[in-house]
Amino acid sequence: MAYTDTTALAGLVKAAYDRYVEFSLRSVPTFRDLVDKRPVQQAMPGSSVVFSLYNDLSAATSALTENTDPTAVAISDVSTVSVTLTEYGNVVLSSKKLGNFAFADVDPAIANIVAYNMADSIDKLVVAVARVGTNVIYANAAHASTVTTTASDTLTGASIRKSVAKLRAGNAVPREGMLYAAYVHPEAAHDLRSETGALAFEDINKFTDPSGVLKGVVGVLGGAYFVETPRAYNATDGASSARVYRTILAGKQAIAEATAVEPGIVIGPVVDSLMRSRPIGWYSLQGWARYREASLYRVESGSSIAA
Repeated sequence: MAYTDTTALAGLVKAAYDRYVEFSLRSVPTFRDLVDKRPVQQAMPGSSVVFSLYNDLSAATSALTENTDPTAVAISDVSTVSVTLTEYGNVVLSSKKLGNFAFADVDPAIANIVAYNMADSIDKLVVAVARVGTNVIYANAAHASTVTTTASDTLTGASIRKSVAKLRAGNAVPREGMLYAAYVHPEAAHDLRSETGALAFEDINKFTDPSGVLKGVVGVLGGAYFVETPRAYNATDGASSARVYRTILAGKQAIAEATAVEPGIVIGPVVDSLMRSRPIGWYSLQGWARYREASLYRVESGSSIAA
């Protein structure tokens, strides 16, 4: 007996597609929030912007002599921080044929992807500035360098408290009330939350306010509020290619930004003969630099669950 089935009419049986196409999983750009110093009275356009800082006089602690004029002292020259402006951008060129053949509406998707690329790229440029500098604390003092850091050199509350103490000792202004900002990778934060003992996150919280333990978030610890983000820089540059995580702690005016052209979406002109190619991209003309070194510390650590 012959059946007229899916084999007989295989040409009529096709895969169905959901026309709704999802975007990739995305982390939220957060590091540009650290930028809170920008030009106030910029003199003119230029390829770089120079910020100047006055230096205070040394404390005058010697007693004056009643009938002798004190000797005048000179104020030292200003310190400067220079930010070089650089062009950044990206562009996508889509074809008319794609727009007519695709089963999903690609133009809004391209605009969305380009916009996220702009925010993602700018944030990573700020990370590149924030993750270096002279003020670094290693989670394990016995491995006091990036290349000797191992996976077992995990982030601890002691490292956070030491960083906060250094920020306060350097007169760094806290960002929220008396708290400094701490930007930490979730895999480094895992070890911080798992630490037990006196002044450790878990022991402090589990009997007082266990909500942080139950939610798996750090919240506030050791004088810093925490932002857990996978955007925190990490690389396999430790001992035996161990992954090293950079936790950034910052006060106000840690990072300066100079901008000639704010980041923005650019719809380019259609210039080909048959008007088949449509460009959409983003562009900025900006630069960043560490403004007050005393307001920026990083802790380098490994992680027990490093990827």
